[in-house]
Amino acid sequence: HAAPAACLSRRNVVTGEPMSTADAWRVLDEVMDPEVPVLSVCDLGIVREIRSAGSGLEVVVTPTYSGCPATEVIERSIREALLAAGATAVTVETRLSPAWTTDWLGDAAKEKLRQHGIAPPPRCAEGGARPIRFVPACPRCGARRTEELSRFGATACKALYRCLECREPFEYVKPL
Repeated sequence: HAAPAACLSRRNVVTGEPMSTADAWRVLDEVMDPEVPVLSVCDLGIVREIRSAGSGLEVVVTPTYSGCPATEVIERSIREALLAAGATAVTVETRLSPAWTTDWLGDAAKEKLRQHGIAPPPRCAEGGARPIRFVPACPRCGARRTEELSRFGATACKALYRCLECREPFEYVKPL
């Protein structure tokens, strides 16, 4: 479990030591994605690397896609959270290659999506092959009889579906 940011801040200010990368990972595990606020930036797998850089930190992120409108908000949130927790300087580097894939979502992240009523994407096959037609299961009742209502949900990376059993609408994270 992550230590509260205030505790990290007091410890670093008192000792004058740079924030460790382990502490930085714990802080970032509490920074939520603005578009899917049940997932942290670490759950999403967009934080690729954290490095010590002199007395500060360098954070490497890969956005979910290069045109993601939340990229600047996420970078600002990362910087602000680490500075509030006691980092003396934070640089955020955007790395577009390799491109982010939904395969970077772990099982725990997929379960968080499901519990929030969002159908998670399937794993893609080796070599990056995508399923030709994947019908998501309803995250509420588990039924496979679902229909697509719109190719786009609240964000471009999600589609809107409806369960034909329980009749509830739900979003589905498209595999990338």
